Amino acid sequence: MQYRTLGRTGVQVSSLALGAMNFGRIGHTTQEEVTAVVDAALAGGINLIDTADVYSGGESEELVGKAIAGRRDDIVLATKAGLPMDGERSHRGSSRHWLVTALDDSLRRLGVDHIDLYQIHRWDPSTSDEETLSALTDLQRAGKIRYFGSSTFPAYRLVQSQWAARDNRLSRYVTEQPNYSILQRGIETHVLPVTEQYGLGVLAWSPLASGWLSGAIREGREITTHRSAFMPQRFDTTVPANRARLDAVEKLAGVADEAGLTLIQLALGFVTAHPAVTGAIIGPRTLDHLHSQLAAADTVLSTDVLDAIDTIVAPGVDLAAHEKNDAPPALLDPSLRRR
Repeated sequence: MQYRTLGRTGVQVSSLALGAMNFGRIGHTTQEEVTAVVDAALAGGINLIDTADVYSGGESEELVGKAIAGRRDDIVLATKAGLPMDGERSHRGSSRHWLVTALDDSLRRLGVDHIDLYQIHRWDPSTSDEETLSALTDLQRAGKIRYFGSSTFPAYRLVQSQWAARDNRLSRYVTEQPNYSILQRGIETHVLPVTEQYGLGVLAWSPLASGWLSGAIREGREITTHRSAFMPQRFDTTVPANRARLDAVEKLAGVADEAGLTLIQLALGFVTAHPAVTGAIIGPRTLDHLHSQLAAADTVLSTDVLDAIDTIVAPGVDLAAHEKNDAPPALLDPSLRRR
C-alpha cells in the first residue's frame, strides 16, 4: 500500500480508501459482512474509511461505527452531509442550522466523539460560502471535526470557497472528493488544476465507474451487476453513451491484458497515477470485491500504458457527463437561464 499526504494537512492516508456506500440496505450487507470487509481492509493497509449520513439512511454510519469500535485512533474517519435525509425541507443542504444537527447525528451513529474529515456532499446553491464555512470552522474549534472538505464541487465553487475563507478569516476546505475514472476524465480540465493550485487533497469516488471497469461488464455478456439492478438506465447498451463506454471498456481490457494487469488494476492505477490525486475510494460489497481491488494497491502504470489509455479516452473527456452531479443549477432548471 502507498501512503500520501492529504493535501496540506500532514495526515498520511492510504492511496486506496474504503468507501462505505454499499454498507447496509443499499448493498444488502449485514454487520458481520461489513466488519469482515473493514477488518480485511485495515489488514491490507487501508487507513481511511469514507461514509455519509445519507448512505442507507444512516445505516452505513452505524455499521461502520460498530466495525471500528476499539480501534478508532488507527483510522482516518470521513463522512459527509448535505444530501436530503428525508422529506423535511430543512434536513438537507449546508446551512448552519442543518450542519450542526447533521454532525451530531453522525457522531451518534458512528459512536465517536469527532470526525477526522467532514465533507459537504454537494454544493448547496441556497447557502452562502460564508454561512457554511463559518459553521464548519466553529465545529472544528469545538473539537467535533478535525478538518473539512467538499465533494463534487464545480471548479469555480472551489475557488470561490477558498476566497470566502480568506476574506472572512475562516478555516478552508482541505479536500475535494470528485467523480474520476478512465471513463470520466472531465475533472482533468478544470477541477484538478484548481485542487493543485490550492493544495487540496483529492479523494476520487467511483474510480471503477460504477462497475464498468470491474471486469464484470464485457461485450456479449448479460449485465448483471448489483448496480445495474437498481440503475438499469445507466447500463442499457442501446443508449449511445453506454455503448461508447462498452466500446472503451473492450479496448481498455486489451491494454490491461497486454500489460499483465486486471482491468481493476488498470483502472485504479490510472486514477492514483495523477499527481493531483491523493487516493481512490473503493466501494466493495463483499470480501471478494475487496481483495480484487486491494490487488491494485501497489500498481504503477508505465508511460506506455498511460499513453494507450489516452488514445482510448482522451484527457479531459467524460463519456457520461450527465452522471457527474456537478452541473450548475441553470443547466438543470430552464427557468434559471431565461429572463
